[in-house]
Amino acid sequence: MSDEKQVALVTGGNRGIGYELVKQLASSGFKVILTSRSSETGNKVTGELRELNMDVSFVLMDVDDPKSIEQAAAKVYEQHGRVDVLINNAGVYLDEHKHLLDMDPSVIEKTMKTNFFGPLYVMRSFIPLMEKRGYGRIINISSEYGEMRALSSQGVGAYKLSKFSLNGLTQLIAAEIKGDIKINAADPGWVSTDMGGPSAPRTPEETAKSILWLATIGPEGPNGKFFRDKKQIDW
Repeated sequence: MSDEKQVALVTGGNRGIGYELVKQLASSGFKVILTSRSSETGNKVTGELRELNMDVSFVLMDVDDPKSIEQAAAKVYEQHGRVDVLINNAGVYLDEHKHLLDMDPSVIEKTMKTNFFGPLYVMRSFIPLMEKRGYGRIINISSEYGEMRALSSQGVGAYKLSKFSLNGLTQLIAAEIKGDIKINAADPGWVSTDMGGPSAPRTPEETAKSILWLATIGPEGPNGKFFRDKKQIDW
């Protein structure tokens, strides 16, 4: 029965890795909620996927705006009553080649708002839906730039800080949540998207595959860990 389908939500699902995650989840039998901050883009992309017979719906969500996240969570609960898989994919990369102290602080604030506070507020709003059912799988899309060792070299400071913080958040919330709810971080690698640029060696398709196994791990699966290509890596 279609009612029995698991529900997955992907933030920033309208392009790049997010779009590919939506497609692969839908192809694997999930009912997928694609979120984007633009109604126009979100509805357009969702319509195209529905034409391919994919069970995808659109919900407006701006991860920079806690009120927008709360409204989206209320809508998802009203329409579906559940979220089984949550992928915090929406992110920004605003760094120019400047030292952190020379950077306009607004760039650091904006990066943290989207890449750190966004996932924090999204989890605050959606984990209660998972706790109601005692089940959930959360994947935070991080980066090798968030690894501890990346902080000892200069450059890309705002982005590194945001992903380092997201990694910390992943571990802290994993230690707190109860029931069969797993939260892990994944490094997609350098991917040919709008963010990664055309010379990146990996395709979004390959990358999505390397991440999505975390969406279906069993109760004995990892929790509070960091992965690249299905292998655990150091924080």
